[in-house]
Amino acid sequence: MRLATSNILVIFMESLRENRQVWSGMAIFLAVVVAMLWANSAWQGLYHSLIHTEIAIQVNEFVLSEPLVLWVNDGLMAVFFLFVGLELKREILGGRLSNPREAILPIGAAIGGMVLPALLYSLFNFGGDGQDGWGIPMATDIAFALGVLTLFGKRVPVALKVFLVALAIVDDLGAVLVIAFFYTSNIAEIDLLYALIFFLILVGGNFMGIRGAWFYAIIGIGGVWLAFFFSGVHPTIAGILIAFSIPGRVKIKEGDYVQDLTSLHRQFIDAKPIGGSFISEHQLEILENIKQKTNDAETPLQKIEHALSPIIGFFILPLFALVNAGIHIHGNLISLLAQNISLGIMAGLIVGKFVGISGTAWLLVKLKVAKLGEGITWGQLCAVALIAGIGFTMSLFVTDLAFQCPEMRYVAKLSILFTSALAAILGSILLWINSPSTEQDNFNKESTA
Repeated sequence: MRLATSNILVIFMESLRENRQVWSGMAIFLAVVVAMLWANSAWQGLYHSLIHTEIAIQVNEFVLSEPLVLWVNDGLMAVFFLFVGLELKREILGGRLSNPREAILPIGAAIGGMVLPALLYSLFNFGGDGQDGWGIPMATDIAFALGVLTLFGKRVPVALKVFLVALAIVDDLGAVLVIAFFYTSNIAEIDLLYALIFFLILVGGNFMGIRGAWFYAIIGIGGVWLAFFFSGVHPTIAGILIAFSIPGRVKIKEGDYVQDLTSLHRQFIDAKPIGGSFISEHQLEILENIKQKTNDAETPLQKIEHALSPIIGFFILPLFALVNAGIHIHGNLISLLAQNISLGIMAGLIVGKFVGISGTAWLLVKLKVAKLGEGITWGQLCAVALIAGIGFTMSLFVTDLAFQCPEMRYVAKLSILFTSALAAILGSILLWINSPSTEQDNFNKESTA
């Protein structure tokens, strides 16, 4: 019985590691369902009391007190953007965005998928009360979108997943820039100057070869993030800046590491043991040397990104969903979804994302500036363009920055939930049609032959 339980746990953990995006998407979806049910139950008062509970941090005379929802939106989401920044830097240094020829397609498609949704939203709301919400339909929820794509397994080519990941990362960076330049007011220049000084300290630490995560955590949180928090610029921007200051280079090349490790391994075998449960001083020195070499062969950027991945996917984003998706549904739904704010969001996330991404990609390929990844069909790319209309996390985030009126926030969030679900369904149907299973594909080939 114990062995069977242990095997089930091992299988589950393997599945968790291999399909982290799927499980993360499911965790976020579960959080949304819980929030919606809770906010529309007899215990809705408890829900609102919980998310507005004041949490304070005090050091001598310094006191920082904010409700839970703001700690999540201003604090934990800065960690999310740190993760996004780490992903972006890694892709630029040696990943999908390192080759200009390969990077131009997702970058161009991401730009098209941001500009057109904003324009379509503005067509419905220009000059009206909801005109400040033009940034709401611009971003894609990478966890949900990639989770939907991963559900199709081997039916979709790896290159299609690579395209979506690169597009979503650029998309998130665009959202950060929009927040920084257009959803910031009452800027305190002196605090921004402090943020710059702390950021330069981090950059200096990078150039000096400081690789300890503690250095970037202490200066980043206690310096850059705190300065941004008091400056009036949304503190999530601090996450991106901190990420770009973290070292992304190894201290020892792979070939040299393998050679040194082989030598140290031989030395450890040849070292004279002392018997019992302890090792000799010489063996301990060799093991410590191996640890140092291994540490030098890793980049702090990848180590931190790897450590943050499960925290982001299974704690921060689900918690964000829990405290932000609890919408108490009231009023005539058809009337609410027919308002200009709703129509702008729906047009932006469905039509804008679809036409902006697929249209820009088609134009770039037609002009021979870029080319489709291996195995990708135009039908699959169009399906991904629809799936990119799952705005959820980022759209909810921008909504709170764009609107101060509770009723406008309600209408916008309701529209985001409805439209994101619609984008996921339509995109999945189109992807299923354009991605036959391996067995079906083989059958068609044999029939043709």
